[in-house]
Amino acid sequence: MQQLRSINFSDIMLNYHMEEDSKCSLMVKDHILFYVYSGEVEVNENGKISHIRKGQCTFIRKDHRVSLVKRPKEGEPYHATVLRLTRKFLNDFYRKLEPDQLPDNSRRSKTSLLVLPADRPDIQSLFESIKPYYYPTVQPSEKLIEMKMTEGVYILLHTDKNLYASLFDFAQPWKIDILEFLQNNYMYDLSMEEIASFTGRSLATFKRDFSHISDTTPQKWIIRKRLEVAREEIVQKGRKVSEVCMDVGFKNLSHFSRVYKDAYGVAPTK
Repeated sequence: MQQLRSINFSDIMLNYHMEEDSKCSLMVKDHILFYVYSGEVEVNENGKISHIRKGQCTFIRKDHRVSLVKRPKEGEPYHATVLRLTRKFLNDFYRKLEPDQLPDNSRRSKTSLLVLPADRPDIQSLFESIKPYYYPTVQPSEKLIEMKMTEGVYILLHTDKNLYASLFDFAQPWKIDILEFLQNNYMYDLSMEEIASFTGRSLATFKRDFSHISDTTPQKWIIRKRLEVAREEIVQKGRKVSEVCMDVGFKNLSHFSRVYKDAYGVAPTK
């Protein structure tokens, strides 16, 4: 049986500890900085695979979709700490900066995942200093957590000056193409509020814009897309129904079979 410990402080510092492989897909809503004490994590970003191993630290930019496989390695459990850099925290940090601290030629990087050098003492020192606070006898204060988060931001800024532009870009995200987003993310369990946010819109604006490009609702569009992909995978490629069901985003095989038969007049197993 998998042994999993997840400890969270103030929604900005998170610790994971697990002894079996764990797989998840997520939309990264806030910038994150994470450090692997032991084990490794495999990060899949649109087909590009990166392996983050023991002693490595990685930055993942917000508003980005990744799939993670966390696994133990060489007899040690997967153990990592995540610093979640929220908009509020970065806003407060930015207001304390002096104007002469801001580089003139910083440009927002298009890189969504940045692996930091593994031999930096400042990185090792920060994350080793965090470890004691995951034990019940030692509880960090809000001020101490803030100090650790601040240290993490300075590590990033000392790594690449272009991260100034990425971390402190507080403008609302540009609207992105709705259909392109749905084509790439139809298989994920996202609420309408989340989809609206990830495409740079309020929920009301998202619904209005969607009505201009489709004669159906977003929910029905997603179901139809999932069924179209599932049918191609089953009929054209001969894949197993149970595998396809989960891959396209259905949680329940019986529900998938029912809506598939309603759409195509035949059960997927036929």
